[in-house]
Amino acid sequence: MLTSAKDFAPVEEQLDLLQKGTAEIIRTSDLKDRLEESRQARRPLRIKAGFDPTAPDLHLGHTVLMRKLRHFQQLGHQVIFLVGDFTSLIGDPTGRNVTRKPLTREQIAENSRTYQEQVFRILDREQTEVRFNSEWLDKLGFEGTIRLAAQFTVSQMLERDEFHRRYDKEQPIGLHEFLYPVMQGYDSVALECDVELGGTDQRFNLLCGRELQRVSGQKPQIVLMTPILEGLDGVQKMSKSLGNAIGIHEPAGEMYGKLMSVSDELMWKYWALLTDLKSSEVEALQTEVATSALHPMEAKKRLARTIVTDFHGAVEAERANENWARMFQQKVTSEDVEEMAVAYADLVGPSGAPGTLAIRLPKLLTALGLAASGAEASRKIAEKAVKLDGETATQALIPLEKLPTRIVVRLGKRARAAVIG
Repeated sequence: MLTSAKDFAPVEEQLDLLQKGTAEIIRTSDLKDRLEESRQARRPLRIKAGFDPTAPDLHLGHTVLMRKLRHFQQLGHQVIFLVGDFTSLIGDPTGRNVTRKPLTREQIAENSRTYQEQVFRILDREQTEVRFNSEWLDKLGFEGTIRLAAQFTVSQMLERDEFHRRYDKEQPIGLHEFLYPVMQGYDSVALECDVELGGTDQRFNLLCGRELQRVSGQKPQIVLMTPILEGLDGVQKMSKSLGNAIGIHEPAGEMYGKLMSVSDELMWKYWALLTDLKSSEVEALQTEVATSALHPMEAKKRLARTIVTDFHGAVEAERANENWARMFQQKVTSEDVEEMAVAYADLVGPSGAPGTLAIRLPKLLTALGLAASGAEASRKIAEKAVKLDGETATQALIPLEKLPTRIVVRLGKRARAAVIG
């Protein structure tokens, strides 16, 4: 662990990495002050993120917080991976319309073991403090629990979205569920945290930690929240039950292929939340793509290699890259795809920029017989169901300088190779 002031980067440099991919910080000015205090006092900050072992396996959505822990770790701060073995007995009501089914201590213990095996694919094992909240919550007792619960009112609890919705719909709310945010808040007191990390859906719980620290005479922790990561569909939160997740135990080739299937738009969120690039570096990459200095597919390949390397190593990542190119890119450009000649004159129109022209993609789809009408083609483009040479099309107008003379257009399972001349 780094312990001297010279080991800590300047505050603004630290913030460049720490603010990347964050949704909200309460408050940024406080975080800046706390970072400066740590430099002056030659003391690393104590950073916590809690994980309830409610399932045995993790996916990339779970790793967003772990990666932010790693960012703090890389900057020399003390990170705490908190296993919520006690709070799992209650069940986090976040995002739930019904009360969670309680887990047994045996289930929790087994899941805790697999979590610890997986988290050190991201965090430095030697520099990580692993704690279990049963250490202090088991000892709290009924009197201690009552004293903590007395710091909050029922009306405060009903302000929480999940409880408010269930109350309005006359759906059951267990009394034990009110205790969950109180117990999570007490974790911050027990660990004397400077910063707690959580998703935006954890806002209520995280603020409870600030309140309990305040009444306990501690300086309230800074709350750093990360966005919810959408899965492969680009719509729903990443979840194995929804079939849109990328598991961190999946083979390198499978992980690489799934990452290559995300939309160009979602790719940038993955760069921000699932890699260690600083905000300025991600922005520079976006600028390269926006100015056509870098093709979006190349940016996506870099993303896939970067993430796969984290979990499987550079050799496996490069092998996955080569296999994907051989299996996919060669497949979509093979000779058995039907070729159709299409005249530029039938497709070209003004691009919107003075003096420039563009291919109208809806016309190309109808000319190839992949769409029955321009309206259907436009709808499929909006649904991101159209791919050009393996890459999802995101706009109806394609500048001529970006379009090769031969392009494979795919809509669903149907594909045509357009030879444009």
